[in-house]
Amino acid sequence: MDAQKSEEFYERLKNELEKGSTWPSDYLYKFIVPTDDAKINKIHEIFDNTGAVIELKKSSKGKYTSVSITVNLENPDKVIAKYKEVGHIEGVISL
Repeated sequence: MDAQKSEEFYERLKNELEKGSTWPSDYLYKFIVPTDDAKINKIHEIFDNTGAVIELKKSSKGKYTSVSITVNLENPDKVIAKYKEVGHIEGVISL
């Protein structure tokens, strides 16, 4: 995703989050990651010390891992900041 499309996406997401939730609020992230301990550990590090509940589920062939993270965050800006941090990990798909 190029930078401009990325910023438009985050702006829309922020507006939806502001309208649809009362903050602070629980937020559910879903990522698909190539099954690679280093990449999964990086995601764990990003959400370390946040009280996040992280669930992992490998695909049927084990090539990919689904990562679901539920975390209570203060506002939509915090939600977007975490998406951007995870977005720096190669091969991660945000759902």
